[in-house]
Amino acid sequence: MSSQATTADAIPTSKNAPMQVVVERVHLIKSLGHVQSVVEKRGTIAVLSNVKLEAKGDSVSLTATDMDLAVVEKVQATVSKAGATTVPAHTFYDIVRKLPEGSQIEISTSEDGSKVTIKAGQSRFSLACLPVDDFPVMAEGDLKHNFTLKSAECMSLIDKPSFAISTEETRYYLNGIYLHAAGSGKDKVLRAVATDGHRLARIEVTLPAGADGMPGVIVPRKAIYELKKLIEGSDGDVEISLSDTKIRFVFGSAVLVSKLIDGNFPDYERVIPSGNDKMMEVDCKQFVQSVDRVSVISSEKSRSIKFKLSNGKLTMSASSAEHGTASEDLDVTYSSSAIEVGFNSRYLLDMMAHIEGETAQFLLNDGASPAIVRDSADMGALYVIMPMRV
Repeated sequence: MSSQATTADAIPTSKNAPMQVVVERVHLIKSLGHVQSVVEKRGTIAVLSNVKLEAKGDSVSLTATDMDLAVVEKVQATVSKAGATTVPAHTFYDIVRKLPEGSQIEISTSEDGSKVTIKAGQSRFSLACLPVDDFPVMAEGDLKHNFTLKSAECMSLIDKPSFAISTEETRYYLNGIYLHAAGSGKDKVLRAVATDGHRLARIEVTLPAGADGMPGVIVPRKAIYELKKLIEGSDGDVEISLSDTKIRFVFGSAVLVSKLIDGNFPDYERVIPSGNDKMMEVDCKQFVQSVDRVSVISSEKSRSIKFKLSNGKLTMSASSAEHGTASEDLDVTYSSSAIEVGFNSRYLLDMMAHIEGETAQFLLNDGASPAIVRDSADMGALYVIMPMRV
């Protein structure tokens, strides 16, 4: 694994200085793709539309922030003149993206630091800069709690619950993933929970050393999505440090620092039913295809689909005044008493997209109670979906 970035790397302080570097497009495009997505397209502060470039040693650090979230990533480079500047993030990204594959990109600034020149082959671009001193530093504070996760564990904790994050701004405390230590003794776990009131996802991994005693924190939706981009498809460890107000993720040559949501996550255990004794096991692929087909008929507003369960058979149906009716039978493992229950088909499909196993278990009670869904390949994952009247 490449050398870890440090806090000092995350908040460089050098001032404007003439800079000249050469960097390979393949490395720059990947890192620039990560950091530029942090930048808001319609910001009110001009410098926040820029990405900060700082060249020293044998690398260039790219930094972007929206004041709530900052991402820093290092790229290997040949540095002729160390220095720093800021350039318009989206324009710079578009230029690099459209340059030929395999390009060697030369980036240099004018003596007065007001312009940056980008050269590759026969292409040449000149962009206006803004002063590095105007670029905000996101202070981290004292991050007392520190632990390490494998990238696959971290990805599971942030990706699997992400579909259930609420987008309702008035319930801001649901606009992220609640990360906390749970359990006791040998059963201690690090747990990630998200809910929007209609569905809930609870994912857990063995509690890593250093996480015991950490505060329960709510990591914002944007930080979750940016972190997924950083670690997707990669191996290695993710170093996590946090306090009551900030969280930092260090992965390889990248650092992500985010403010936490200041609010109280609800007592989610109360909505996880304990008396669901009717178990249906389904083949995930067949189930998803059936739900997808039948839901074509359901209304755009409700997306409702009806389940009718009897011994060994699930009948799914949907009807709407504008489209008509649809039904489909599916062989399932089920031996309890007959039951009818309705669900939002889009919520079902969102949930099933995060189940890894070939089969899934639905634990049911009656037509008015929430259903629990378990993944045969990940017993640390639990999902809850609320019923609908159909």
